[in-house]
Amino acid sequence: MRLATYLSPGVDLAAGVDLARRAEALGYESVWVTHGLGRDSFLVLAAYAAATSRIGLGNGVVPIYPRHPVAMAQAALTLAELSDGRFTLGIGVSHRPSMEAMLGLALVEPLAVMREYVAVLRGALGGGAAFEGKHFRVHGGLALPRRPPAPRIVLAALGPRMCELAGEIADGAVLWLCPPAYVREVAVPAIARGRRRAGRTLDGFEILCAVPLAVTDDRGGALAAFQAELARYLALPFYRRMLDGAGYGDALAAFDREGVVPPALGTALAGLGEAATGRAFVDAYRTAGVTLPAVRPITFPDAPWYRRTLEEAAAW
Repeated sequence: MRLATYLSPGVDLAAGVDLARRAEALGYESVWVTHGLGRDSFLVLAAYAAATSRIGLGNGVVPIYPRHPVAMAQAALTLAELSDGRFTLGIGVSHRPSMEAMLGLALVEPLAVMREYVAVLRGALGGGAAFEGKHFRVHGGLALPRRPPAPRIVLAALGPRMCELAGEIADGAVLWLCPPAYVREVAVPAIARGRRRAGRTLDGFEILCAVPLAVTDDRGGALAAFQAELARYLALPFYRRMLDGAGYGDALAAFDREGVVPPALGTALAGLGEAATGRAFVDAYRTAGVTLPAVRPITFPDAPWYRRTLEEAAAW
């Protein structure tokens, strides 16, 4: 059974590198990192690549608005070369609080911008871009003496329209905090519609889903840590819209009213406690249509359950 993992270094990059090395030894197919936790994901993956020789590498995902698609292609091709072709490029539109309030960028027309961005990106990853659109006008490419094979492109997707777009223009989709029923009933059908629009089937299309887990004897402690982690996502409109569509409107209302993530929402979105619980949660995503579940130990490597989760889940 195919299995990936998300490994965010936390306070110590060396700890993340050590875990990436361990993930390769345990047989994980690929290791992924997020981009919004302080470090540049390309550089973290470069460190993981230097410490490993076989495991795949992916960033899930890099926001598109702060980085021009030609600059994104430059970083992606460099990492693809450095890792001997093990790299997959994950991109997404991010969120208005991150792009507008924090960076002062305008997050406008995300679907249209993403469509044009991928068109320019594919050109830059190949022989060069020749594109005239509403949001991008690009003519030229990268003067590389030797062009490594272009990495696959996967898109972060939550709502049906972005899932459809991923199916149409990308090589895969990255899901996060989408319950298995939502994946089965909303995300996968939307991706399939996009594939049909492009004249393709789901064959070969990667549906990656980060699966939050904590294999631990301290289920209460893990749940409390995950509730604290969830709070920042419940403040973001795209996640709220997805969770409301997945049937968790009452939990969102309780969070708005009380300022605390309801425990029931935490247990619905993560596998916590015994290994059997975690394995059943991963299997539920496979059954829902996820082609590559990615074990994502909750919080960071200094958590007491982090390494245990990575070790035990490897056999699933």
